[in-house]
Amino acid sequence: MGNSRYIAIEGPIGVGKTSLARRLADSLDGELLLEQPEANPFLERFYRDPRGASLPTQLFFLFQRVQQIEQLRQTDIFAETRVSDFLINKDRLFAEINLDRAELDLYDKVAESLAFEAPAPDLVVYLQAPVDTLLFRIARRGIEFEQRIGRRYLERLAEAYARYFHDYDAAPLLIVNAAVIDPVHNDAHFGLLLEEIGRIRSGRHFFNPLTSAFA
Repeated sequence: MGNSRYIAIEGPIGVGKTSLARRLADSLDGELLLEQPEANPFLERFYRDPRGASLPTQLFFLFQRVQQIEQLRQTDIFAETRVSDFLINKDRLFAEINLDRAELDLYDKVAESLAFEAPAPDLVVYLQAPVDTLLFRIARRGIEFEQRIGRRYLERLAEAYARYFHDYDAAPLLIVNAAVIDPVHNDAHFGLLLEEIGRIRSGRHFFNPLTSAFA
């Protein structure tokens, strides 16, 4: 992999970013930084009552981000690579979907008062997949409160991610078609993706290899 790198894996719920981050960190002997949504005491309530629990859910994640930024700054200086399953600056993407106008204004004021600056990754890997794929994977992993996630919410989330990364230029970006490959469970897929990650140092790239390449 060369010089020390910070790699962030992103994508909508169910796309497989945490599993890929784990495998990538293990393969690169790197430090793994996980989002830990299970630590949010409001998240299960949010999936039961999105309107009633949106604001505390988003504010908890905002404060969690501040702690995670500090963790990034204090990570092991001997680790050549750090891999996270989240991009800290994407948090407002969820706020825009989940909050009404007054709540979003409050969220922005709190965020501004915290005055945090997230370190930019050396590479962002953005995993894309159709909503049907996301729903299937959410059902397969069987987290109880996630089973309440509806198709329309996932559609809005996938659209928001697409808009966000359409103009993203804060770091090199690798856009991966995660519907046609399975780098978590398939060694050949993972090997090709790892090679692609190792090559990228700048710009925007797409990883959508032909299935025949895996034959």
